Amino acid sequence: MGESGWPEERLIVAAQGGDVDSIAALVSGSHPHIQRFAHSLCATAEDAEDAAQEALIILYRKIGMLRASGALASWMFRIVRNECLRRARRGLSGRIVVHDTVSAASAEDEVLRRLEAGRVAAAVAALPADQRSVLIMRDIQGYSGRMVADALGLSTAAMKSRLHRARAAVQQALQVMPDEASGGNDER
Repeated sequence: MGESGWPEERLIVAAQGGDVDSIAALVSGSHPHIQRFAHSLCATAEDAEDAAQEALIILYRKIGMLRASGALASWMFRIVRNECLRRARRGLSGRIVVHDTVSAASAEDEVLRRLEAGRVAAAVAALPADQRSVLIMRDIQGYSGRMVADALGLSTAAMKSRLHRARAAVQQALQVMPDEASGGNDER
């Protein structure tokens, strides 16, 4: 995949083994991808930067816990997603201060956007690993279909089939009744 791809497997394996230079190179090489995840999932640029930094710290400290070197992208996606959700929950518990009606509308929109981003992230994380990796590479990272197929050792037809199933599963997960997504509280 070249320069824009995740770090190579040999680097990940060396980092898992504790090689300090490999860990540093892995963190550096993963940074742009982690930032892209965070900016697509977090509600604010500040939260995205904080979530990305937290994810890089976790990567640095816990790379040895990664079970399969090929699962780095999905592992980091889950870490970033969880950090963005944690920050969104913290914001919902009182950090948003409303001063006027313009702020109220934007604060409400922001909360709704955060909740929707969390639902999308949860739906993607719930996908089987083979579908999740295709969806992340194609729709989140923006790689071409040929690049995704080549990187995963698939034919273009197989990659398209997995991508279609992944998109359909995410779409189905997002069609959950709004009451279910918000916890069923409909007190007005």
